[in-house]
Amino acid sequence: MDFQKLLFHVSEALITDNLAALKFLCLDHISMKRLEAIHEPKAFFEALQEKDLINEGNLSFLKELLYRINRRDILAAHLRSSGEEVERELQIPGRTKVSAYRQLLYEIAEDLASGDVETVKLLVQKKIPKNKLQDNASMLQVFLEMQRLTIIKEDNLSVLKEIFKEFRVDIKKKIDAYEEKKKGYSWTDGKGTAVSATSLEMHTLRGSGRVQELFLCTHKSPEKSYEMKNNPHGYCVILNNYSFKNPHEVREGTEEDGEAVKRVFKWLQFETEDHMDLEAEQMYEIVKEYSKKDHSNMDCFVCFILSHGEKDKITGVDHKLVNIKDLVSCFSGSNCPSLAGKPKLFFIQACQGSVGHPPVTVKEDFSGRLETDATPLTSIPDLADILVGMATVEDYECYRDTETGSIYIQCLCDKLESLCPLRKDLVTILTEVNNEVGRKVLNGCKQMPKITSTLRKQLIFQV
Repeated sequence: MDFQKLLFHVSEALITDNLAALKFLCLDHISMKRLEAIHEPKAFFEALQEKDLINEGNLSFLKELLYRINRRDILAAHLRSSGEEVERELQIPGRTKVSAYRQLLYEIAEDLASGDVETVKLLVQKKIPKNKLQDNASMLQVFLEMQRLTIIKEDNLSVLKEIFKEFRVDIKKKIDAYEEKKKGYSWTDGKGTAVSATSLEMHTLRGSGRVQELFLCTHKSPEKSYEMKNNPHGYCVILNNYSFKNPHEVREGTEEDGEAVKRVFKWLQFETEDHMDLEAEQMYEIVKEYSKKDHSNMDCFVCFILSHGEKDKITGVDHKLVNIKDLVSCFSGSNCPSLAGKPKLFFIQACQGSVGHPPVTVKEDFSGRLETDATPLTSIPDLADILVGMATVEDYECYRDTETGSIYIQCLCDKLESLCPLRKDLVTILTEVNNEVGRKVLNGCKQMPKITSTLRKQLIFQV
């Protein structure tokens, strides 16, 4: 395949988080200033070529980068390499270009749940400017700022160890092991390329080439994630209102949403059940009925609500309203003890107001086929293990294409299909949904989905 065409296909396969990870892993080779100006994969690959890190005859660094970020699907599809082949290649002395230090920080970031990241931000808030610790700042961005301020350095991670000593002892031990192992290695150049004291030592190491095995040789504690071991994993209930008493309020396109949800969640090994055209009281009774079931042999519960509504409420086909808080409360620990400690997920396609979100200047994505829904939720009950994904933030409309379905639900289904095989956790997937939906211009306005979560662990759907 033509070299530039190959890079184009790889670029198309990368997601937003992938680009951020690739830039971070290349900081020993490309200046931070140059990397900060890169906002798309094409520009990133141009920078690699400028530094002669990749070329038509040498793709080893590209393979290493894709391996480090666990995009083995791209390796197989476009570079005709397997993860095992790259792993063996990286065991050759001097072959790895990503430093052990950079690998360590990246893998720590990958190992942290969203709650852990917020804890880190809290613990460093006296050392880092507040504008660098905003809600959307990733752990990699926090590490970059800590490095910029010399809070952490390759040969001094004491501050980082103090932070994780407070709540993630396993990561503190990982850093200790990295420091101990690093004492037995020398660094041959300023690029962070790791070379062992003797070739024999390097060849005797066995493992994936990842930092915890190649450089740390230490046990990696299991990630904190919800168990997803049963088949089916649980119920996926779809409450889908299409026809209302007022014929002008028919929700064209919502049937496509229902079919997309059923297709994806059957694939994710859920038992899907849909209920069409419900009055407000019927919606509440159905949700309550599922909360009374025995979920002992299930891992999770999922509920999609597709309707019109108002702020904090969903509209039934009888034009009466049901509070979202009441629906979610059916799954409290006391009301549904067989799901206590297990994730309960609610996805709501409905507006939270009647005004359009102000746009930025980008190309229109749709024309003439968009309608709005109207409703929900400013908060959920203070209960553990619940996530509510909403199509829009408070006071604004969300949009539904009358032919292909709602923007939010269709994007969510697409992202689940593409990212679940990569073992991405649900919050990461929903963040990608936020990013993609937020980029669109709809009827001259914007739409910004929202995630409200009291999940205590990562939720990774098994595929």
